[in-house]
Amino acid sequence: MARPREFDEAEATRRAVEVFWSKGYEAASLSDLMAATGLSKSSLYQAFGDKRQLFLAAFGSYRDERFRQMNEHLNDGQPARRSLEGFFRAVMAERPSWGCMTCNIGVELAPHDAEIRRLFERETAVVEQAFLGTIKRGQADGSISKRHDPLRLARFLVVCLQGLQVTARAVAGRARLDDAVATLMALLD
Repeated sequence: MARPREFDEAEATRRAVEVFWSKGYEAASLSDLMAATGLSKSSLYQAFGDKRQLFLAAFGSYRDERFRQMNEHLNDGQPARRSLEGFFRAVMAERPSWGCMTCNIGVELAPHDAEIRRLFERETAVVEQAFLGTIKRGQADGSISKRHDPLRLARFLVVCLQGLQVTARAVAGRARLDDAVATLMALLD
């Protein structure tokens, strides 16, 4: 008879998120993951299978939380432009030196891993659709100009978001990010 688990799998996954998000997949060692989760090697493998499966579980947890936060910001009851600006500013404020876990895996793994590339594309499509809905709302409420096609503008915002996240990870300097967000918002006029 197998012994019952004596740890919280959701908490272990959350702690693994921090390791993978801050270090990346390749640089995250088993020792790092064991130290962060407080689990032994055998417990990690028993619970998650292998490093990749733990990573996928961690990424799923990260993604679910990010989408929850994104939806909260974009549907906050304010004019759409204000909602978008609040979202971009909140994203830049949270652990900017870690960037975005989705962008990080897009850069690190997607070029040579078809499964991760599909995952990255799906996540990007969800963000694009969220931006598209917010842009259409903004064009209807008058807070976003109608001079741009909403789908093209949504795609542009996705690329800007990804670029800001990669820049935040690679380059220290809050002023650069704040200037970029201000310029991005001005383009919605």
